[in-house]
Amino acid sequence: MTASDLTSAFQRRFGEVPSLLLRAPGRINLIGEHTDYNDGLVLPAAIDKEIRFGLRLNGTDRIRLVALDFDATYEVAVADIAPIPDGHWANYQLGVVAGLQQRGATVPGFDCAFGGDIPGGAGLSSSAAVECGVAWGLNHLLKLGLDTMTLAQISQMAEHEYAKVMCGLMDQFASMFGRAGHVVELDCRSLEYAYFPFNTDACRIVLCNSGVKHALADSEYNTRREECAKGVAILQKRNSSIKSLRDATLPEIDAAQAELGEVIAKRCRYVVEENQRVQDLTARLVAGKPLEQVGELLYASHAGLRDLYQVSCSELDVLEAMAHHAPGAYGARMMGGGFGGCTLNLVATDKVGEFVEFMTKGYQDQLGLKLETYVTNLADGVGELINN
Repeated sequence: MTASDLTSAFQRRFGEVPSLLLRAPGRINLIGEHTDYNDGLVLPAAIDKEIRFGLRLNGTDRIRLVALDFDATYEVAVADIAPIPDGHWANYQLGVVAGLQQRGATVPGFDCAFGGDIPGGAGLSSSAAVECGVAWGLNHLLKLGLDTMTLAQISQMAEHEYAKVMCGLMDQFASMFGRAGHVVELDCRSLEYAYFPFNTDACRIVLCNSGVKHALADSEYNTRREECAKGVAILQKRNSSIKSLRDATLPEIDAAQAELGEVIAKRCRYVVEENQRVQDLTARLVAGKPLEQVGELLYASHAGLRDLYQVSCSELDVLEAMAHHAPGAYGARMMGGGFGGCTLNLVATDKVGEFVEFMTKGYQDQLGLKLETYVTNLADGVGELINN
């Protein structure tokens, strides 16, 4: 959807042209899965799949929303906003308004039309893109002066309080802070971050969408959070300085094995090892190590997610196993909450076509399922949409 298309659609719906056009990207996460809510390290990047918005203050006390991709509308008075039951799509925008109000902002009525090309259900954080776009846009139009990290946190709060998903900060952070050609490491405890160039001349990040989302996905995500919290409580009895799994070591987990029990010990071990893999991967990028050494960390991450954190599924495991034999593949792992969604694959740039063909045929042959693939470019974070 071009800027011109978006302007025309907005004008048809609201009778006026938008005063602001903006874009908010989806994200990938190179490594660091299920670490964000454990005060850990993540390594995401914004990508060139995005949601585009037209926004305008409408001079009334009403919020009017149009979801262009599925031709749906929602309208409510600003004073009456509240979470809508049954996972309504407008919760993401309304949650952002509530978050701005909690920060002391007076939000008047506005019109918003939005649509994009982030595949739903693929684990590319389309919901975070919607939240971040509305937060950035209202901050801009209302001249609120809120900094980018605050906008990311407001967007995260919208997910918690309105969408009822207790996500970490990574998705919103990546959409806000993305930089073209870079991955960005975020310390989810200190909120310090650092950019690392990613050479797309040598390799590309290719996503393979399993096309499935098992019913376990949401319930097991919350269960994993609870299991990690239980692990911390047990480890704290031995070492009071442990505030989260970020503080734990593998020897401490081994020493507490009896109290932790097999399952919680596995969860704790995975998180500690995954944080180390994030540090190892950025070190290898900086040192210019061969891409095979970067990719082996992705394979190790998948093994941990499959065997220790136990959030993979047969479809994701098939895709990861196929990547070991695919042309040009340096590494692969499941990405996102688990039980469906995509695998992330590091692929030699000159082999991308062969890789996609190999994976598509193999997935069809083995499981009888059609594979969607996305060859990503690493993009800038939320910003104004300029003539494209």
